[in-house]
Amino acid sequence: MKKIFLSMAVLATLAFTSCKDSENKEADETMTEEQMAMEAEAQTEETMPEQQTIATIAMDNENFTTLVSAIQSAELGETLNGSGPFTVFAPTNDAFNKLPEGTLEGLTKPESKEKLAGLLKYHVVSGEYMAADIVKAIKENNGSFVIKTVQGGELTATLDGENVIVTDASGSKAKVTMADVDASNGVIHGIDAVVMPKM
Repeated sequence: MKKIFLSMAVLATLAFTSCKDSENKEADETMTEEQMAMEAEAQTEETMPEQQTIATIAMDNENFTTLVSAIQSAELGETLNGSGPFTVFAPTNDAFNKLPEGTLEGLTKPESKEKLAGLLKYHVVSGEYMAADIVKAIKENNGSFVIKTVQGGELTATLDGENVIVTDASGSKAKVTMADVDASNGVIHGIDAVVMPKM
């Protein structure tokens, strides 16, 4: 009888030990899976390229070389590298080429720095407005959406078919030709004309 009782005790101890081993093994496997997931996430974060700022994107885009030169002349690069968020209606090189001859040259002279900065800030809006946001705002406001710029003046966004049109203080219009260029500190919309504030 003692032998039977002893055998059963040994069996119970073995079964308990086996269960504990199994639990520990499962815990180890779970930990390993969690660790693997964490490592994979860390690797993904390391391999994912950092999103660039508005200023950096403009510098890397051949359509905005004139704009970048103007930003540098007005010493606004640091602003457009800031935390934002900003929405920039960015004139393309072709847009600047439409300006009357000598206009840009005059604006980029050292004595015109303040005037140039005002012109460029007129193209910048505080907050991030994706194209869908602008279209929605136009529709919700009876066909036009007035946007206050960092310069202090206003732009009016309207729709011409599916195109977003931005109208400046004097009534001159620019069409958004490149929408939703996403940046870490906002968004860029390329436009086909330079919009002018009231000087």
